[in-house]
Amino acid sequence: MRTTAPIPRYAPDAHRHASAPPAPEQVEERSLTFEGFTYTCRIVHQSAPQTVPLVLLGGSSQNRFSWQGHEKWLSPLCTLVTVDLPGYGSSDFLPARYGMDFLAAAVRHMLVSIDMPQVNLFGGCFGEVVGLRFAQLHPEFVRRLVFCGAAKRLPEIYTDAVPRLSQALERGDVEGAAGGLVQLFMSNPGAGRVRKHAVVARLLHHQFMSQTPDELRKAVEHNTRLLAHGCYEPLPVPEVPTLVFTGEYDTLCTPQMGRELAATMPSARFTTVREADHLVTVERREESSELIGRFCADLPIDDLPYCTVLESPGAELIGATTCR
Repeated sequence: MRTTAPIPRYAPDAHRHASAPPAPEQVEERSLTFEGFTYTCRIVHQSAPQTVPLVLLGGSSQNRFSWQGHEKWLSPLCTLVTVDLPGYGSSDFLPARYGMDFLAAAVRHMLVSIDMPQVNLFGGCFGEVVGLRFAQLHPEFVRRLVFCGAAKRLPEIYTDAVPRLSQALERGDVEGAAGGLVQLFMSNPGAGRVRKHAVVARLLHHQFMSQTPDELRKAVEHNTRLLAHGCYEPLPVPEVPTLVFTGEYDTLCTPQMGRELAATMPSARFTTVREADHLVTVERREESSELIGRFCADLPIDDLPYCTVLESPGAELIGATTCR
């Protein structure tokens, strides 16, 4: 315990309940165009930042507004950026022939356009796929990396489910697709105790049922894109502080998959969040915000009560190899 250290300016664990959503004047929306495709980013400005801006890249079913519930904990730390990349949210439709390199290039275009030469980068689920490719191809922009619900290979349950779900969406069976997607993203109730499991399942089902025809078309194209291009390339990763985490009961991108990804980055640390599954950032919004914020602010994350023991899979792999 650091009893003699000064109290840090950013201490989300001490100020959770005092935080407030950002004021309207802090929020800016920017419409941008990259290679003929128009897309939109949302910026929550912080006039007295403690670190570089934090870019949040969410999953395929999330958009630039999906992180508003996290803003009251993260916006005191730094400027926040969320984005509907081409092919997602309200942005232009993007044919599946455009892969991860294109989406990574779109992230770079955004950062150049809004004048952010270096950022902390969070990627959750599909956002990790884009975020990692961005870090590999454009490492000069990255100060720190945080990945959640991450994997270096497509889960078998995903590749098995995609044809059925895509066919259901194409024939207009949104109810059937919604039920299948909830089962895909959420753990089996018998796997272990997950906070807000029933509430989040209903929320997710409602979200899928409420999709517009444009959103359904993009969802089908997203699955086609991911299957066609894959989710990982063994390219160099910048040696920056990196954290990989997921829910302890994540059955889509399992903890072991997260460890495998973290092992490709020697400086990466890995942990799981207790009583959560793949949707950990929804089920434990406050705690996941604190974990992300503390890591980006260089505050200790070793003894957080809702996390399991921190691991260093990359360093452990190197050590095991050296001992042979």
